[in-house]
Amino acid sequence: MRQPADDHATGRRAGVSALRPADGDRGPVPRREAAHEDLPLDRNQAILQAAKQVGSTLKKAEHPFALAGSVAVYAHGGTQNLQHDVDFCIRPEDADAVAATLREAGLTVYTPPEDWLLKADCLGQQVDLIFELAHEPVTTALLDRARDLSVDSVLMPVLSPTDLLRGLLAAFSEHHCDFGAVLPIARTLREKIDWEALRRDCGDDPMPAAFFFILERLEIIPAAGPPATASKEGPR
Repeated sequence: MRQPADDHATGRRAGVSALRPADGDRGPVPRREAAHEDLPLDRNQAILQAAKQVGSTLKKAEHPFALAGSVAVYAHGGTQNLQHDVDFCIRPEDADAVAATLREAGLTVYTPPEDWLLKADCLGQQVDLIFELAHEPVTTALLDRARDLSVDSVLMPVLSPTDLLRGLLAAFSEHHCDFGAVLPIARTLREKIDWEALRRDCGDDPMPAAFFFILERLEIIPAAGPPATASKEGPR
């Protein structure tokens, strides 16, 4: 998942070696990064294994959470071409308890410079525990909209397709506007997304509006109808 870029933002993700461990954790665990953007099947499987282990741990501890990011897209029927980490949404008030649970399970938990997530290392894969999406806190209502889906045979709550895309659209800005990364997700999940809600929530912003226009021209979604206007005729 991504936060909107701004004039003072640095790169979205720092390497694990640049993060400081949370209290009680060991030092950074080295990992080999994928050489190419398209991950090999064994790396995709490693990411899925990390998602399953962390999801099972959070579920057993009864923490409210939802799987997000590329693994959530995969759970909703997307292709197994995952990004370089696993994303989970948690509420801000649960962050300390979630970190403690993961530490008790033997995972290393890091506190990065960004103040809207925690990071953990599971099976050599980076796990982001996000409690703020596009500068909006993760809420109980957001997690309640998640559906229990099978993630490579493990059942866990997964962020709804509409909320997944809303977070990606809200992250668009003049400094980060990668339509090419989001277009396949919109195409794959188009029948599961509430486009009317997304237009209502994001359609007035220039970057999401441009993205909607591209989707319309590609006939992925229908064109929006004309805005409703009040009648100029007076009462009869």
